[in-house]
Amino acid sequence: MYKLKSVKDADVKGKIVFLRADLDVPLFQKSKMDSRQSIIADDSRLSAWFPTLEYLVRQNAQVVIAGHLGRPEKEFPFFNFQFSGENEKYSLEPVVKWIAKKINSKPFPMKLNDFEGFRLAENVFVLENLRFYKEEEGNGEGFAKKLSSLAQVYVNDAFASAHRAHASITGITKYLPSYAGLRIIDEVDILSKVLESPKRPLTVIIGGAKIETKLPLVEKMHKFADYVLVGGEIAENIKVLLKVAHEKIEGQKSALIVADLTENSKDITQKSAENFVQISQSSKTIVWNGPMGYINENLKIKNEKLKIGDEGYTSYVLAQGIINSNAHTIVGGGDTIAYLKKAKFLEKFDFASTGGGAMLEFLAGEKLPGIEVLKI
Repeated sequence: MYKLKSVKDADVKGKIVFLRADLDVPLFQKSKMDSRQSIIADDSRLSAWFPTLEYLVRQNAQVVIAGHLGRPEKEFPFFNFQFSGENEKYSLEPVVKWIAKKINSKPFPMKLNDFEGFRLAENVFVLENLRFYKEEEGNGEGFAKKLSSLAQVYVNDAFASAHRAHASITGITKYLPSYAGLRIIDEVDILSKVLESPKRPLTVIIGGAKIETKLPLVEKMHKFADYVLVGGEIAENIKVLLKVAHEKIEGQKSALIVADLTENSKDITQKSAENFVQISQSSKTIVWNGPMGYINENLKIKNEKLKIGDEGYTSYVLAQGIINSNAHTIVGGGDTIAYLKKAKFLEKFDFASTGGGAMLEFLAGEKLPGIEVLKI
């Protein structure tokens, strides 16, 4: 079992606390003409760490909240970001408005030392998207030190980013006393129990996109899982590659089943979905990350009217099959949780992790950099 330094053991009374939070939430744009008119499609990740903020405020701490949103580096060259035009769609302003509403305040743009951000109240400040700075992902020592200069204590409650060795996750811990937030402690506690003594057969279901991060995880799951079921975009792109790699694994390994896709490649076939459900029905533990087909963030789910070929149909069939099993069920990943929430299925799962890749890496036995630096 992991033992982490808890925020409740930290001396935060009257101190300035740097709170690394999960701010990377799914958005949909209300207006194509104004990228700042984005609306949060699912606030599960925000709600997960919010109790840590409430605890810090009750302790009379001043809190500097920081995190990232999306992958601006994929669309724009790596440089210290300038806010203008299309670039603004990666601004944390929608998240800031959510936090402000929760604490009954009004945000206004303001700089904190060299950092752009928003003042929400006398004791709460939110930094702008950390991925606007190339040094964040590069874990630049100078950048980490600059972040640390903003506070006296560091608290990480961003489990979804705990598998990243970024400046705000690991680098900053070299300069400040560092502790785990309430949500991270819960995540590690629950997932550790599954990792150490799961009820078997154990089935891991992996779908969605982000192929570059999920392919290695599929390969690592062979020692942990009894069945690994792969669907979504990841199935189309790596089907042959994955099976060849799996055949080379020596010793004990899971049964690997890769779904077939529909003609338009936007979903897995009805037969594949039924096969996945059948395996789920015989499982005692199920871990699911990633929807089976393309899911539009604006999708409105009317369960009673879903039929073969409809967007989200096979994910619905799979979710229903998992829920109706007698297994201990765990789900993770922003897209999957957002979908299940819309389908009114989320509360029927035993545990919803805020992490997608982080959850899978943890269960694969990998050491998460953001967790390692918080261990006692």
